[in-house]
Amino acid sequence: MTTELSPDALTGLLERARQDYRDLAARGLALDLTRGKPAPEQLDLSEELLSLPGGRHTSADGTDVRNYGGLQGLPELREIFAEALQVPAGQLLAAGNSSLELMHDCLVHALLSVLPGAGSRWVEQERIAFLCPVPGYDRHFALCERFGIDMIPVPMTAEGPDMEVVERLVAEDPAIKGIWCVPKYSNPDGAVYSDATVARLATMSTAAPDFRIFWDNAYAVHHLTDEPVGIADLLAACAEAGNPDRVFVFGSTSKITAAGAGVAFFGSSPANVQWLLGNNAKRSIGPDKVNQLRHVLFLRDADGLRAHMERQRALLQPKFEAVARILDAELGGTGLATWTSPKGGYFVTLEVPDGCAKEVVRRAAEAGIVLTPAGATHPYGDDPRDAVIRIAPSYPKLAELEQAIEGLAVCVRLVGYEQQAR
Repeated sequence: MTTELSPDALTGLLERARQDYRDLAARGLALDLTRGKPAPEQLDLSEELLSLPGGRHTSADGTDVRNYGGLQGLPELREIFAEALQVPAGQLLAAGNSSLELMHDCLVHALLSVLPGAGSRWVEQERIAFLCPVPGYDRHFALCERFGIDMIPVPMTAEGPDMEVVERLVAEDPAIKGIWCVPKYSNPDGAVYSDATVARLATMSTAAPDFRIFWDNAYAVHHLTDEPVGIADLLAACAEAGNPDRVFVFGSTSKITAAGAGVAFFGSSPANVQWLLGNNAKRSIGPDKVNQLRHVLFLRDADGLRAHMERQRALLQPKFEAVARILDAELGGTGLATWTSPKGGYFVTLEVPDGCAKEVVRRAAEAGIVLTPAGATHPYGDDPRDAVIRIAPSYPKLAELEQAIEGLAVCVRLVGYEQQAR
């Protein structure tokens, strides 16, 4: 990544970087790029939700949404999201506000009850492991850590996880029970799984008969260009390959409507859906159907969902364009960094020279720019190269974001040139 510099050139660049950093620190900034939260302006797009469902309290089939029951969720809401999540509405559940909760519950239920195809509960087995494509999503890793599930890093490519590594590992080790996947606009690198990757995931041989793909399609409709990217239908591919129970599909409206009051979805084979419903029936008598009806009335149908996401894109796209523009202007040609240009999702991945990410994050924090901790994109918070930094452009106002990225670039130059000068 780095470019060879003469001693005199390096000295000059380092002195300039040090002065730029002193100027940055003197500005007294207080900026936060830590998490991919929707900005208030994005939340305002769904303001109408707060006045719904008005005087209405019945779903399309006449069910009183104020009462108990309806564990599978409103059929009309499931119809709206079936296409985006690539799950037939009859095999889709609409639940509470968090897909992370559904992932948590699926792990708990797999540990404490027997999955379709399993010989025993996971908790009765000596060791449980998951494959973790890296860089990846820190909250997936936190769930594994909480339940004592071993995490095995797998390199990400532009087409998804390195399938040569995945296929070899799952074929030889029956303790490997699952893999985390964010298949479209991956968190944090924006990768989109290719059709070939989806096909290999569906057809690969696994030593564990109860192997599950946790298909976290969090950014299914979160496009940043006017050409939405599609992915192959994994659920259908698994069924066609004779592995119908292999995939758990997750999604939510968290970054679509109100992040704190959305609806989460689970889709899978009929056997897996019945397994989850049977377990969930012991912890809930039904989801918040009033909120689900609110979403039905607000979004109306799949076309309404697409139109709403176009309004979201209009707010987000300029922010991602600003990140790309500033990084190119400030770091392009320096050899000190590479970065992703995602076509959707919520993050940009910045790679700095090995051994520099933690120091860049530390220097940025001292100058008033808070970033996601270096290492968060890897299991146990340990990036062995100490090179990956996740940028979350969504929440700050555009002017604040521009300040933060300019400041981040100053820190990258400072730390990078300091490393070269050693």
